[in-house]
Formats: sequence, C-alpha cells, structure tokens
Amino acid sequence: MDYEDILFEVAGGVATIAIHRPEKLNAFRARTVEELIDAFQRAGWDKQVGVIVLTGTGERAFSTGGDQSAHAGSYDGRGTIGLPIDELQAVIRNVPKPVIAKVRGYAIGGGNVLALICDLTLASESAVFGQVGPAMGSVDPGYGTAYMTRVIGEKRARELWYLCRRYSAAQALAMGMVNAVVPDVDLDAEVARWCAEILAKSPTALAIAKRSFNADSDHIAGIGAMGMEALALYYDTAESREGAAAFREKRKPDFRKPTR
Repeated sequence: MDYEDILFEVAGGVATIAIHRPEKLNAFRARTVEELIDAFQRAGWDKQVGVIVLTGTGERAFSTGGDQSAHAGSYDGRGTIGLPIDELQAVIRNVPKPVIAKVRGYAIGGGNVLALICDLTLASESAVFGQVGPAMGSVDPGYGTAYMTRVIGEKRARELWYLCRRYSAAQALAMGMVNAVVPDVDLDAEVARWCAEILAKSPTALAIAKRSFNADSDHIAGIGAMGMEALALYYDTAESREGAAAFREKRKPDFRKPTR
C-alpha cells in the first residue's frame, strides 16, 4: 500500500507508525485507518521488529479521533460504520509485539481510545486526554468503554464518557491511562529508552505475555462488534446527524430538539 495519511519507518528493531494529518490534528478518515491496519500488519509480523511505536506528527496532537468532515451519517470507507476502527483496534491488540503510544498534544475521542489500547502509553506534559462522542453524536461501544473501565475503573470511565471533559497528562497518569509523563523535549528519548529495554527481552516471552494479557478481555471484541451494528443505526438518526453538523458548523448542538 502507498501511504498518504501515515508515515512508516523501521530502524533498530523499532517500527514507528505516525498519523500524518497535522492540518486535521491527526484526525483519521477511512483511508487513514486502512493505512494504519496495513502498517501494523507489516510491522507486527516482521521478525526484525521488536516493538511498535504509534504517534502523530506535529506538536499539536496525537490524534483527535474520527475526521468529522468525512462523517455525515456514516464515514467514507468500508466496515460497519464506514470506518474500520474496530479492525484497527484488533490489530493493535493482536500483533505479537508490544505497542507504545507516544502522545504529544491532544489525544481526544478515538485518538484517546487508540492511546488507551496500546500496551503502553507515554505522554509529554503537554498531552491532553478525553472523550467527545456524546457531545458530537457518537460513542465507542467496545474497547473505548468496556476496556477503559478495566484500565481506570468504572466511575472514572463513566465520568470521561458522560461529561466529555479534558484531562491533563498528570491527571491521566493518576487515573492509570498512561504509564509515564515527561517534559515535551524528553519524550522521544524516553520512548527510545523504553523501546531499548523491551528489545533486550525475549520476543517469544513478550508475545506470550501479550496474548495472556489479552485473553482476559478479548470478549470485548464481541461486545464492540454488536455495538458497531447499533452505532451504524444511530448514525442514521437526526440526533447523531445534529452532532456532526454542529461540529462542522462550529456551533453548540441541540440534541433534544424535536426530530419528528
């Protein structure tokens, strides 16, 4: 696949996959997700690769989730909702290599979920985390909700989704959403240190450990698949369309206005 929306590099046993849409705050459209899936498959089964780093280009954002300009009732590609994000989440979990999210700037919405489901998450002090789905007529009905509960606890997960607030890197660290926070200028070096430590370990032992960790929560994929079917129906409602339209028109949505 020729990449248009991402950058892909392998060096010293580390594969770096970067969402490359800085003008969109690294929001992903269907093509972006297709390219990410391809890159993770390449890196995940390359025996020369021992660890994968997922990041975004530029200083402003890791990713702000689904590109609303490509969403008007459904997204612009394949899959249940026109955006195969569930397939991307699955490949991140299924590749037999540790995946590190390197987060600068905003990790919002679907971007926050991507950072969450990576095996490890390292953030700069400028990082900002949060969910926005219910404020925009959307939701992640699988790993973004059920798995988040396992990571940070049910009370906190409900808070993130019900209130759609933004959280600093320090707050995310306290909640358990990230493993470490460092000054912005130190993030690349810190990620490199973690990668070096991983590369010194047995790749087979790491693969078995990852499979073992995943075994306890793999049923969430089934919850997510069912949820995506419901989400596809929801996206076709006036309520959901109002959220997408309000975002594009830079106004406050009115979800409770009569729709019939």
